[in-house]
This record gives sequence, C-alpha cells and structure tokens, in this order.
Amino acid sequence: MTSQLSPTERSTVRRGAHRARTDRADLHATLDAGLVCHLALVVDGAPRVLPTGYGRRDDTLYLHGSTGARSLREADEVCVSVTLVDGVVYSRAMMHHSMNYRSAVIHGRVRRVEDPDERWEALRAITEHLAPGSWDYARHPNRKELAATTVLALDLGEASVKIRNADPGDDPEDVEANEVWAGVLPLHRTWGEPVPASDLVAELPVPEHVLRRR
Repeated sequence: MTSQLSPTERSTVRRGAHRARTDRADLHATLDAGLVCHLALVVDGAPRVLPTGYGRRDDTLYLHGSTGARSLREADEVCVSVTLVDGVVYSRAMMHHSMNYRSAVIHGRVRRVEDPDERWEALRAITEHLAPGSWDYARHPNRKELAATTVLALDLGEASVKIRNADPGDDPEDVEANEVWAGVLPLHRTWGEPVPASDLVAELPVPEHVLRRR
C-alpha cells in the first residue's frame, strides 16, 4: 500500500482542509497512540456508535467483541474514529477557542476473521495495543473463549487524518489590543501506580512490562 493516503469522496477532508495530513505514517501514529475507537454502524435502520478497543497490524485494524453482540454480527459498512486531545486552545475571543488534537477516520466494509492463525494474531495485536507485554505473560485464550469472540478486520485503505497543533487563531484586531491572555493548556496523559487486584492471594511482584508502561 502506498505511503500516501488516497482520499475518496467520503474520506476527503473539506472542513479545515489545511489540517488534513496525507502521509500514511500520521494515520498509523494516531491509531497507535489511542486506546479506544468509536465504531459507527447501522442496525435496523438506526445508527449506533460503540466504543471499543482495537489493535493494528500493518494496514489492518482489528476489533473484537462478544459473539452475542448483534451489532458486531451484523456489521458490514462501518466508520471508525479515533481522537486524541493534546491541549485546549484559549483565544482572545471565545469563538476562536479550540483544541489541539489528532484524529483519524476510517471508512470501509469489515471482514469477519475466520482463519485461526489470523484470529490469533489479531487478538495478540489487540492485547498488545492495550496492555503491551501481556500476551507473553498472561494465560492465552482457550477454545471456549475463542468461540465466544468475534474478530473483525477493517482495511485502512480509505481513511483521513486531521491534526491541529498550533497557537490560537485570533483576529488581528484582538491581537493588537493585547487585553486578553491567549495560549494553549497542554493535556498530558500519565499512568499512576499499579494497584494489585483485591483477590490477589500471593504477594506477586508487579511484572516488568507493567512497570515499563509508566
């Protein structure tokens, strides 16, 4: 797949087009930095948006859920979005307040993953995206758990990326008046101290892969 995004009619950024990115690396970086995506689909003629975990392998996004979830069983044409807020932009005029952000939107038809090897690697990708290092540490899924899990694959061929990382966009007269503070309040995400499960019997040490996450 080309290193450049190939916009289609529905993935072409029109509003705020100057913030659109065309490098596929920006798409990968945005997806890799997020933890939760929002899966939009239509069920019985009505829209649904489902927050869900995901994982990426190359140019395929993997989603999973319960086989009992009708929305996943009937998923076909979907739209997936991931948004990261990096800061709040305080402007001199309230109508210019904004956010610095990274966002990705993917359109396409999902594919149900049936091949056992791909399903295994998809679940590995999802696990390692959410909790790096856990796949080689915790118990792997058993047959019953695998049978109860739906895995969906979405090709990243039809996607758009928008990024804002800039100062306030104030009007010249407000800048010249110099009467109101303007700037950006960055938003940083940090991990806290690991909290052992309340039913942890043995005093096991916190695994290295958990400590590295911090």
